[in-house]
Amino acid sequence: MPSLPFGVARLDSLLEGGAPPGNVVLLAGESGAGAREFLYTSAAINALGHADEELFDLYYGDIAADATLPEEVHYISFTADTGALTREMGYTMADDIVDAAIDEINFRDLSPEYFQLSPIPRDWYEAETASITELGDRGEYEDVLTAFGDYLSAHADDSLVCIDSVTDLVSMVDDDTDWSDVAMVMKGLKKAAYEWGGLILVLVNTDSITDREFGALMDAAGGTLQFTWESGGSQRARTMFVREFRGVLSRLESENIVRFETEIHDGGFDISDVRKIR
Repeated sequence: MPSLPFGVARLDSLLEGGAPPGNVVLLAGESGAGAREFLYTSAAINALGHADEELFDLYYGDIAADATLPEEVHYISFTADTGALTREMGYTMADDIVDAAIDEINFRDLSPEYFQLSPIPRDWYEAETASITELGDRGEYEDVLTAFGDYLSAHADDSLVCIDSVTDLVSMVDDDTDWSDVAMVMKGLKKAAYEWGGLILVLVNTDSITDREFGALMDAAGGTLQFTWESGGSQRARTMFVREFRGVLSRLESENIVRFETEIHDGGFDISDVRKIR
């Protein structure tokens, strides 16, 4: 089966290349448990494959025989701009990865659409206008869900798309936006992703949503990777397990793999150990 790399070398190796194309994968985690770092690493390493082959070989290695890098990498954020995201990626992995990869990542900042109906001052999320003419040209933005859908329709074909994060969409549920709207967008995303043939990674913070909302999001995704903290004695460890993933979970179960211990280093998010049924 052809696959698209997640960008985490050891995980891709265990999965014989990565994820089946045409999938929406939910990266669901407790705060700081590694889901966000996984998203940053996936975007940067896949972009690095196009930007610098030598660095890609150093930090990732060889791509599996049946795997293919996505044609493009897109990163959609509802609340942060390119500069903020670049800085955050620099906290997660080595500067040479970020510096080389950043030009190959297409950022879409949806914060103007996201915040336009909120009480947040406009100058907090939009650059200052340079002239009276620009001030006059500045109009109202389209609805954030419409802008989100339009961008995906135009750019998601055969691409890696990182969505940061669906938690932001859940938090805007109010009198104007129903939870059913967010759930419907996610279900539509799952259907469209099959036609697009790429890989869509959707970040969600499990501390910020209800069990019912989490269940609905899992139902709307093709797979769910869950990131948690574990405590043992005086130490805490980040772990990851595959909650659900058609076409992938069976490979792990055949190897009796139940959970991954993870770490963050210069190469970004990585798997440090594999726990198996004994």
